[in-house]
Amino acid sequence: MNILSVHNLYLHRGGEDVSTEYEIALLRESGHNVVEYRSDNHSLVGDSMFEVGIRSIWNQQAYRQIVNLVRERKIDLVKIDNFFPQISPAVYYAAHFAGVPSVQTLRNYRIGCPGALLYRNGSICEKCVGKNFAWPGILHGCYRGSHIVTAAPALMSALHRVAGTWQHRVTAYVALTDFSRDKFVEIGLPAEKIFVKPNFAPDTGTRPGAGGYALYVGRLSQGKGVDTLIEAWKLLGNPIKLKIVGSGPLHGEFATATATSSVELLGEQPLARVYELAGDASMVIFPSTWFETFGRIVAESFALGTPVIAARLGSMPAMIDHQKSGLLFEPGDSQSLAAQVRWMLDHKERWPAMRAAARAAYEQNYTPARNYQRMMEIYSWAISKQSAKAGRSAHAI
Repeated sequence: MNILSVHNLYLHRGGEDVSTEYEIALLRESGHNVVEYRSDNHSLVGDSMFEVGIRSIWNQQAYRQIVNLVRERKIDLVKIDNFFPQISPAVYYAAHFAGVPSVQTLRNYRIGCPGALLYRNGSICEKCVGKNFAWPGILHGCYRGSHIVTAAPALMSALHRVAGTWQHRVTAYVALTDFSRDKFVEIGLPAEKIFVKPNFAPDTGTRPGAGGYALYVGRLSQGKGVDTLIEAWKLLGNPIKLKIVGSGPLHGEFATATATSSVELLGEQPLARVYELAGDASMVIFPSTWFETFGRIVAESFALGTPVIAARLGSMPAMIDHQKSGLLFEPGDSQSLAAQVRWMLDHKERWPAMRAAARAAYEQNYTPARNYQRMMEIYSWAISKQSAKAGRSAHAI
């Protein structure tokens, strides 16, 4: 199969970029030819926000380039991971004009939320969900803290809703969990076109978890729950060391807060080192307070056999079997998190069984082989759907 991968790279590399790269590598390893079409947000330096906003609604240059690529490289399917802000939904029209199916992976909530996270001012916000025009997002300046800048994704979504883009120009959508699929149905995407396929993690093999510490891996920013995590460690009285991997806008604030505690800020680390740290950890903490579409570190920890303590929010209750592959606590509640950490420390005899359950969850749900099988099922459906549509068009002529 010849596949065109379309992705707008983020200014700061994150889980969406990593998951996209993993899927491309998996497709190539499985014998498919993958052509990459990329835009990089670093190239936006110097462009006015007005120009960027217009391109986010419709990028004619991207449209022409994608049509030409599909024809020249004999593409069978267009795989889209992120089109915002530079590529725009023009990618769907280009695929449709060239006669090939398009499959959009739903890695954030941008289509129904200008801020992309369904999160505002430290809590879940769904005021724009289901609305034809996301005016509350503009009112609150949910994208980059600006009313004017927020108007771009709000207009983009609204105009393409009116044009029928989300309903008729995208062949299939891929949600990462059942929970996020239900959210996208609430947002207004056609339920019959949304398939569920989680991200996968490489099979790194299990590690013993003998490091005697807890681990957080992620961005140090609003919504990630790191403030809840640090407060929980203060309540615990430092019974176990906490290592934090990652950086972000709140790094300085957390560095000050943890200067005299048993919390160690390690900053950004190479992926191989992250896997070592996660495999040797007694537990990985995932305290996010927004509806994460997936949470890569959960699957990666399970691959290593490390239990995860996560907020009982969004997709986490479906991913984590409480007191088996991990533990769940009430989101944003430092006392609840501290209680679950204490439970882990008081039940060390359960650790071997929990590590085995975590690994079993990985083998059942998040291996490359299972992911590839599901990916091919979705792609086959999309291709057959496009072929049937082309057949009807030819018959009508």
